[in-house]
Amino acid sequence: MRVADLILHAGDFVVADVVHELEALGPPFAAVHGNVDSEEVRRLLPSVRTVEAGPARIAMIHDAGPAVGRLERMRARFRGANAVVFGHSHVPLHEELGGFHIFNPGSPTDKRRQPRHTMGVADVRDDGSIRFKHVELD
Repeated sequence: MRVADLILHAGDFVVADVVHELEALGPPFAAVHGNVDSEEVRRLLPSVRTVEAGPARIAMIHDAGPAVGRLERMRARFRGANAVVFGHSHVPLHEELGGFHIFNPGSPTDKRRQPRHTMGVADVRDDGSIRFKHVELD
């Protein structure tokens, strides 16, 4: 069985018990709170953060704003990051420009208007480049 080196979550836990369950899985865990999270979750987690994943820097935010201009906005906001992972819409998305990525893994629990529940996997290479992929769970 493959084990993750790091678990990232871009918000919408709703209750703190979910945060604690993910922390207990074992790999390091980094997250930001979402817009429907309880006050307790908001106290536990920041709204924005950047994590080191090997040689790569991955910024995290729940709501990356409107689709139009999103990649450019996130690149300007998170200078020095190789990627931004975000949630909010629960819609899987991956865009890349010049080695900078924005990635929404979708949701393993609330697929909204999507045909399947999804999550994401990132492979960080020694040179700091990242390969993202969506994983369908249904």
